[in-house]
Amino acid sequence: MSLLAFAIHPGEILEEEFLKPLEMSAGALAKRLDVPRTRIERIVKGETALTADTALRLSAFFGNTPEFWLNLQRAYDLAKASKAVDISHIEPLAAA
Repeated sequence: MSLLAFAIHPGEILEEEFLKPLEMSAGALAKRLDVPRTRIERIVKGETALTADTALRLSAFFGNTPEFWLNLQRAYDLAKASKAVDISHIEPLAAA
């Protein structure tokens, strides 16, 4: 099974685990983070990656760490790349 099957965009976590329980809109969060509304909306929709800047702001607001947010993005990016990039032709160093 592909890693992408297990990859969840950080925007989905943001929406499902943080915004919905707080009954907060993406726009309201953006205002609290002092960022454009479209930034949070695009992250929640999975249209854009979560940046270090946004991770710092989210961690300050929600009381977790920037690493939490960036690790979600990293895992998603790696899973997506593993589906798109063919590395089957690369021989490991030990086998060369």
